[in-house]
Amino acid sequence: MSMRVKGQHLSKRIDFQVDPLAMTHWRVEYDGAIATLYMDVDEDGGLFEGYQLKLNSYDLGVDIELADVVQRMRFEHPEVKVVVLRSAKDRVFCAGANIRMLGAAEHAHKVNFCKFTNETRNTFEAALEDSGQNYICAIQGACAGGGYELALACNHIMLTDDSTSSVALPEVPLLAVLPGTGGLTRVTDKRKVRRDLADVFCSVEEGVKGKRALQWRLVDEVVPNATFDEAVAARAQAFAAASDKPDVPKGIALKPLKRVFEPDAVFYSTVSVALDRAGRRAVVTILGPETEAAADMGAFEAEGSDAWMLRCARELDDAILHLRSNEGTLGLIEIQTQGRPDLVVAHEALLLRHADHWLANEVLCLWKRVLKRLDMTSRSLVALVEHGSCFAGVLAELLWAVDRSYMMLEPFEEDDRPLAALHLTSGNFGLYLMGNGLSRLETRFLGAPEDVAILEQKIGTALEAEQAEVLGLVTYAYDDIDWEDEVRLFREERASFSPDAMTGMEANLRFAGPETMETRIFGRLTAWQNWIFQRSNAVGPEGALQRYGTGVRGVYDMERV
Repeated sequence: MSMRVKGQHLSKRIDFQVDPLAMTHWRVEYDGAIATLYMDVDEDGGLFEGYQLKLNSYDLGVDIELADVVQRMRFEHPEVKVVVLRSAKDRVFCAGANIRMLGAAEHAHKVNFCKFTNETRNTFEAALEDSGQNYICAIQGACAGGGYELALACNHIMLTDDSTSSVALPEVPLLAVLPGTGGLTRVTDKRKVRRDLADVFCSVEEGVKGKRALQWRLVDEVVPNATFDEAVAARAQAFAAASDKPDVPKGIALKPLKRVFEPDAVFYSTVSVALDRAGRRAVVTILGPETEAAADMGAFEAEGSDAWMLRCARELDDAILHLRSNEGTLGLIEIQTQGRPDLVVAHEALLLRHADHWLANEVLCLWKRVLKRLDMTSRSLVALVEHGSCFAGVLAELLWAVDRSYMMLEPFEEDDRPLAALHLTSGNFGLYLMGNGLSRLETRFLGAPEDVAILEQKIGTALEAEQAEVLGLVTYAYDDIDWEDEVRLFREERASFSPDAMTGMEANLRFAGPETMETRIFGRLTAWQNWIFQRSNAVGPEGALQRYGTGVRGVYDMERV
């Protein structure tokens, strides 16, 4: 195995599935409503060779495990109301992203790494609102860079008051890059640190300690070292006692996904991915449910992770992550569905009717996260609504996540599948919110909000191509004569454009509407960090990332751009 460096391909496939019994970087202790999550990174357990994960520094492999822990906490341990994030190392909380890894990684890996870590932190940051699980960060020792970004994503930060414990965002002075996981944005927007103090904080290598960290709003509590453990336990107990999360006696197990990887395809039980490398595209086909929906939530719980709504969300999520990290030259993702729309509607309807049930809520929130993951995927996205498709309810959301959509109009010769039709449900009107805080329909019709009200009246109606196009639900509808030519022209046109320009254009157009902390975090990652990661001041032979740890500072081109 070797690190992915410029001009080379990964020597192994990055796998986002985790065996919880074989984790090497994290461990969890459960005690009723309180879970303690320990960061205990294995120095020699890096995703690639060529670096050691010293001082609880992390790479993508560490974050893949963390994402799995956070997911399992919701589904397998719904009894948990408070999660305490701590370090298992002495005198260090977390040194942040591993600099040797970043220095050796090719540009695309660095950016995808930052994007995934952002998504993971957003997931446990939102766990309080979505799942009633409140994250506390208990810091003892140095907490720098991405380590402090882990803390920032928690809802409450406790810092021990001693000579070795501090918080820091030293990326600018040390590495000539930005905190890559939303650090700058969370400091100003979430913690509301005064701008001039934030400027000082982000400019000093050594960080800020004790009472000054509290005065500057960088932490919520500063506690003497001698009583730190007791204070953390008391705070966790108080948060658990104040929680309004209902008691849930037992969760469900998340079984391993069934996947088959072939040279030009990936197969799951509800998702297939065809890889057309010559055409630089991937075709993702989602298969709707084949059986009737469970009669009630008791039966749904009995299905566990085999239930179609949960299984499909997990498989689609894995497919998106696989394409992002392992198929970098496939710039176009085509999304198709096949199946019975009435069954999709029925399976979703069970969860919508019982949205206050813990498991129904978790599955619906998972779909929200998966759709956000698609929103943030820097590939051209198109949906092809063919005859026999099942773009209904939650799967219809895919039509408004993509950049364009094409729908089959009228019967096609020698195609006996049911006519293509869209089916709206109540879930499409505010359940699966985007990062901008709006539904995808509200974002789509930002200039005509009255159209969303009209569409809501169409719930329960099969909307065939002509009507769907008039209502603005698809971009184009074509008949048998024009379909193949129009789709082919789109593919060829997209393949001829610069991938860099496409990423910039799509990221700008997808997030219409109000700015939120989440859209700012990802927008700044897409624009600023993406740009900085390619500048010689950071990644050149004499740049700060390359020279870090040598005792020689980076050499900078001092022209302001």
